[in-house]
Amino acid sequence: MSKIRNIIFDFGGVILDLDRENAVRKFKSIGVNKADEYLDKYHQKGIFLQCENGEIGEMEFVEKLRALCNKDLTYQQVYDGWNAFIVNTEKYKLDYILSLRQRGYKVFLLSNTNPFVMKWARSKEFTEEGLSIDHYVDRAYISYEIKSVKPDRKIFEYLISDSGILPEESLFVDDGEQNIEAGNKIGFKTLLTKNREDWRDKIEKLLEND
Repeated sequence: MSKIRNIIFDFGGVILDLDRENAVRKFKSIGVNKADEYLDKYHQKGIFLQCENGEIGEMEFVEKLRALCNKDLTYQQVYDGWNAFIVNTEKYKLDYILSLRQRGYKVFLLSNTNPFVMKWARSKEFTEEGLSIDHYVDRAYISYEIKSVKPDRKIFEYLISDSGILPEESLFVDDGEQNIEAGNKIGFKTLLTKNREDWRDKIEKLLEND
């Protein structure tokens, strides 16, 4: 067995605590009546998926959403709708991820997300200390930038090729069963977690027994 040298984290549901229903309510409140049909914890549908897989950009998404609900929505309303998914960012998780890097592990983010959430995550608003997500990881691999979403093989292959890591030396942490299955097929060691879970001890055991 190869030693773990790299750890790849999902964002929402692993580092961030998510509440899908909160986002559905927020979008419905601004006139997106079928929000519950478009929004999913792991894989969006319709124009919401197009936003996450990079088919359409921020402003095109806003325009399409305006047309969808026949309302002159503001950018801020749409931004707030997407970010309503996020209900908490646990500092202890970010501190732990930073400690992994200090111990010599390469740490990556691999996330199905959108420009609205990443605008917040890459800003000083992300933490009380004014640090963005990029401070905590060696590199962030984001679905709309790569134009592929998990569990598609392409997004995993892009990360491997770009980072130069070996799958057998990498631990992939995600809260989606389909994503974990895809990671296994690629050759990653994997850990399936749950939203709001403290997964630090599980990771430590995998590292200790490696």
